Parts: sequence; structure tokens; C-alpha cells
Amino acid sequence: MTHGARTNRTISAEGISRVEGEGSLRVRVQDGQVIDVALDIFEPPRYFEALLVGRHFSEAPDITARICGICPVAYQMSACLAMEDACDVVIDERIAALRRLLYCGEWIQSHALHIYLLHAPDFLGCADAVALAELDPASVTRGLELKRTGNLVMRTVGGRAVHPVNVRVGGFYRVPDVASINALAEPLRNARDAALRTVEWVSGFEFPDVTNEYRFVALDQPGGYAIDGGNPASSDGLALSPAQFAEIAVEEHVARSTALQATLGGVHRYLTGPLARFALNAERLPAIAREAASAAGLEGPCGNPFRSIVVRAVELVFACDEALRLVEQYEPPNQPAVEVIARRATGTAATEAPRGLLLHQYDLDDEGIIRRARIMPPTSQNQLSIEDDLRRVVESGLALDDDELQWRCEQAVRNHDPCISCAAHFLDLTVERS
Repeated sequence: MTHGARTNRTISAEGISRVEGEGSLRVRVQDGQVIDVALDIFEPPRYFEALLVGRHFSEAPDITARICGICPVAYQMSACLAMEDACDVVIDERIAALRRLLYCGEWIQSHALHIYLLHAPDFLGCADAVALAELDPASVTRGLELKRTGNLVMRTVGGRAVHPVNVRVGGFYRVPDVASINALAEPLRNARDAALRTVEWVSGFEFPDVTNEYRFVALDQPGGYAIDGGNPASSDGLALSPAQFAEIAVEEHVARSTALQATLGGVHRYLTGPLARFALNAERLPAIAREAASAAGLEGPCGNPFRSIVVRAVELVFACDEALRLVEQYEPPNQPAVEVIARRATGTAATEAPRGLLLHQYDLDDEGIIRRARIMPPTSQNQLSIEDDLRRVVESGLALDDDELQWRCEQAVRNHDPCISCAAHFLDLTVERS
């Protein structure tokens, strides 16, 4: 292939697996320069915000959980916190601890799924997790055991692993007994050991030398690594309440996508998720996770999106360790839930879904009926940064042949584990060089 052919060519792929949703990607290169990058998302919109209008606030956790089968707890917790904010309710510490334990279960199963079944095959030359299982069955078995432990936590606290049924505004429908919670301790100890081996495993992968100067946004939660609440903060100094963040996070529709694209103030792209959380909150990780990060070569903010798998593995250590701490300190709440009385108000809250910051905002009337709903998921916030990553990957990879560059672009998308839907395929890839 001549140099001219490398700088003026078209690369196409029928689809990418190992991400949730459907879409297409266009990258046009002319005379060695990327002149257009577009992440086209054509997954049919499901209109959950419209479905919520006219419903009672108490229905929101169960309805929003159906948005995602991988991270339903994130949607439930964000909905609960927003409703409690609107109704001026503060839950007690024991209910909060039980919620955090449930959230840790979701992080464990989601991070394990992404690392082992969706992302690791990229670095080991495997087309999918089946091929990886043939190459390295012990590692895939370890990943499945980790996911099983996360599911066990979710079933124990939430009633079931997919779309938990025990969550309600104000707390839970029932409180797990001490024996059920204590039974989680041994599986979580084993999971923590497996998570440490996961960090060691993924840190040995070879990573493309691609970096980006991200504007990171993650929740700030004094006293701990933010999962189940907090206030949005950014790497360039923003410190906002969820309501203030909702005002400056502008979502826009573009004709080529059924997913909204978010910017700060209508101008600045930003990134949420593991890289952002680690950049802003690494010092709040427990010692065992900080030590694992240091051993893996993570010192300070990480600007290489391909190393996000290492950061996610460190968060897996954290989630297992935090869940074990909560289990060992468990004291059942005196009552499953606090009373929540409806009032006319607007409530806003955010939590950290495994893939990034998730914001919910609701307007309620006097009877607690939802009059307006806004749900801003991580993927809409990360979409522009993913496109920028793709631009950098193509610019730095023009010397690669077509198949290698296509593979690199697919990896660049999977680095951020976009959750567009629960569909099996995400995008068509087309790189036009003319």
C-alpha cells in the first residue's frame, strides 16, 4: 500500500460487538488529515422521560430501572435521591449504608463484565469472550466468579440481580436479616483477591500510546469515594450542586443521532466515568486500592483512554473492599424506609453509574405526580469525548493498515463502555480517506 493510499482510503466494518446499543461511525481522512468524525446513534429512542410524566413519584425507581439491565441500581438510586430532594427527606445512615452496599454489588458485576467479557479481548487479539475463554480459561472463570459475587450482593439486598424489586423512595421494602448479609463476607473476600489479580492481569496488557487532555467531571463526596451521591466537580475547578450542574450541562439533539449530546455551557465537552473518578478522587480510595493502582503504574490522572481498563480494575478492588466493609459493619435499619410526603417541588440528584455520572431531575405537583422528568445518562455526556478520542486514534494510526486501524477504532469506543441500550451491537465503522 502506498503512502497516498494510506492517507486517502475508506475503512468499513459491518458492526462492533461487546457494547450495548446500535449506531454507526464515520471518520473521513483527506490528505492525511481527519476532516470529519461522527458517532451516529440510531438506536430507537424509548422515551422513558415521557413515560414518567403523569406517574406518582413512588413509581420512578421501578420504571427507571428498566432503562438498563446492567446498571439498574444507578437509575433507581438517582431517582430515589431526586425524589427525596424534592420532598426534603433525609434517610438515616443505616439505610444509606445498605443502599451503598447494593450499589457496590452493581459496580462489581458491571466492572467484571466489562473488563473480562467486553474489553480484555481487544488487548489479547481475541474476537470475543468465547475466543478469550479458549485462550485463557482461568481468567474468564475469574471474571465470571466476580460477576456472580456482584449479582449475589444485588439479590441479597435488592431482591434480584436484574432490575431489583426491593428499592423504594425513602429506603427499601424490606431489610435483609443479619445472617443473609453476613453470608456475603466470604464471597466478597474471595472477590477482593480476584480483583487484585485482575489489576495485575490487565496492567500487563500493551496499550497504544494515545493520550487526551480531558475535562473530567465526577461526583465529590466528602469522606469516601463517590458512588451513591455527591456534588459534581470538574478537573478545571467547578464545584456545583446537582441542580446547578443540571443548569450548565446542556444537551442538544443532532440529526445524525437519537442520543442527546451534552456539553458544559453549550461549549465544552467533558468526560465522566472511571478515568474522571480516579483523576478527581483517587486519594479517597482505600489503601488496598491505592496500592494496587500504584503497582499498576497509575500515578495521578490518567489521560490514556486505553488504560481505562486498569482504572476500572482498581475500582473493582475498591467496590469489593467497600462492600466487605459495609457487610462487616452491618446493622439493620430500625425501619425499612422513612416516610416521604409529596409536595410541589423540583428534585435533582446524581450518582456514579459504573460508566459515569448519572443525573435525574423531576418536577412534582402537590400530589407527588411527575410533571417533568430529565434523565442524563453517562453516554450522552461522554459522546463528544469519544469522538475526540477517535480523531486522535486515527491521526496517530495512519501508518496502520486497514484492519489494524479498524481494530484500534473499535477499541477506542469500547474504552468508555458506552451503554446506548442493551442491544448486542453498537456501531458500523466507516473511515473514508479521499
